[in-house]
Amino acid sequence: MNEADIDRPRHRRVYWLPNLLTTGALFAGFYAVVAAIDWKFENAGIAVFVAMIFDGLDGRVARWTHTDSAFGKEYDSLSDMVSFGLAPAIVTYQWGVARISEYGPLWRRIGWLVCFFYAAAAALRLARFNSRAATQDKHYFEGLPSPSAAGIVAAFVWVASAQTDIGLPGLVLAFVVTAIAGALMISRFAFNSFKQVNLSARVRFTHILLVPLIFVLIASNPPIAFLLLFGTYAASAPLQWAWRKLRRRSRTGVPRA
Repeated sequence: MNEADIDRPRHRRVYWLPNLLTTGALFAGFYAVVAAIDWKFENAGIAVFVAMIFDGLDGRVARWTHTDSAFGKEYDSLSDMVSFGLAPAIVTYQWGVARISEYGPLWRRIGWLVCFFYAAAAALRLARFNSRAATQDKHYFEGLPSPSAAGIVAAFVWVASAQTDIGLPGLVLAFVVTAIAGALMISRFAFNSFKQVNLSARVRFTHILLVPLIFVLIASNPPIAFLLLFGTYAASAPLQWAWRKLRRRSRTGVPRA
């Protein structure tokens, strides 16, 4: 062993692994855009979910191998903007705007404005997350995470692309869903991060049965299953907020004896 080998950082090569996973997420997002341009919307939807898998792995691998860095965090954020900000917006644009423009130029303007709103909301969501990461409660996300918003949009377009004649109501619904996903990203609703879940803790047998049930649903009809899963998660925080509001009003409205 020479002096150069002694001075070389031990884990220098390990840094490639999380950044390689981040590059995988970036590539999947880029491919989703290319597939949408080629009107292969099923492939585009699958690519967005593949990007989610890579995005979920890179941070965990970095923590497990103690190779997290400021560079990795910035690279991950830029990758998220492409995969979960621009890609879903362009997929929706390619699928919906060309169709809705047949109903008039006003609908076309509304369509591409909604797509831009979603992309801008994703950028704002990521910027807010990065600026508050050090002080934010780790148990909750402020606003809908961009991968979840992308999952809703990609799954909806994936489902709708199989329909030969969706009509104006279906197109309007698609853009409404995209706009709501964007609005939830920049909202102040507290979404559960599930980071407090202890994977080594004991759970009830009935809870274990949910795991194969979810896999069966995904295997039977992936786009519908993903739409239900991410849609339920997106609705959870607003519903909890409304439930707390109703409970407070009911308590304050009860007359004292």
